[in-house]
Amino acid sequence: MTKERIHRRDLMREQLAHHAARLMAEDGITDYAFAKRKAARQMGAEDSHHLPSNQQIDEALRSYRSLYQRDSHPGILRQLRTQALHIMQILEPFHPYLTGSVLNGTAGEQSDINLVVYSDDQKAILMFLLKHGLPFESGEWRMSLAGKQMTTPSFTLHTDSSVPVHIAVLPDNAHHNGSRKPETHADTGAVKALLE
Repeated sequence: MTKERIHRRDLMREQLAHHAARLMAEDGITDYAFAKRKAARQMGAEDSHHLPSNQQIDEALRSYRSLYQRDSHPGILRQLRTQALHIMQILEPFHPYLTGSVLNGTAGEQSDINLVVYSDDQKAILMFLLKHGLPFESGEWRMSLAGKQMTTPSFTLHTDSSVPVHIAVLPDNAHHNGSRKPETHADTGAVKALLE
């Protein structure tokens, strides 16, 4: 591949990342794949095999929010993180971690809160939610763990603020496999520090 073709491909990927980020910020789209496809369609690059990564879109989204939503975005993010901390404190017996856009700072008004707990006893979490009268739905999450695709049990809490809180239940041994990095998983103490 020539240098010019590589440069054109990288430029197209960057333009698609920024367009997808704008769609996510302005239209409240939270699905990366949908935002990429819509951006590619709108830019006439539907056959592009060089769509940007989620990480590239996150970088573009951070940039977009700091330029165009610098007055409103910090308050929205603080609200979401405060709500996440509240739920994490309720779930403290399971040592929850905050992940996703609320942690990395790209979340917007339409964003969900994503938590992870490590337990081999899904029923204990179910009973805990019932005991505390927390309205929820059971489901499953598809995710990549240690390079493998897997389906894991999950619960979606319905909160007073109508922001869904998704709790993925990972096996206990995943807690120690090195997949939990400080930049992608924050415990209660780390979320408190973000809010200070």
